[in-house]
Amino acid sequence: MSVKEDIHSQILGGLANATFPINTPEDLLAAFPAGADTTCKSGDVEVTAGEAGKLLTAEDFPFDNAKQIADILVERAGL
Repeated sequence: MSVKEDIHSQILGGLANATFPINTPEDLLAAFPAGADTTCKSGDVEVTAGEAGKLLTAEDFPFDNAKQIADILVERAGL
C-alpha cells in the first residue's frame, strides 16, 4: 500500500463514526477521535488532523462523506 493509500485509509477510519454532513472546520476536527491531535502515520510521513485541516478552505464545506474529505486532503498534501 502506498503512503497516499495508507493515509487515505486512516482518514476514512478516523471518520468512521462521524455524523454527516460536516459543515465547518470546527465540526470536522471534532469528528476525529482525538480532535486536532488525531495523527495519521505511514512510513516517515506523519500528519495531524489539525495540520491537514489547514489544507481546506471554507468553500470545501459541507462534506457529505468521509471519502470526500480523504480525497481532498491526500491530493492537497501532495501524497
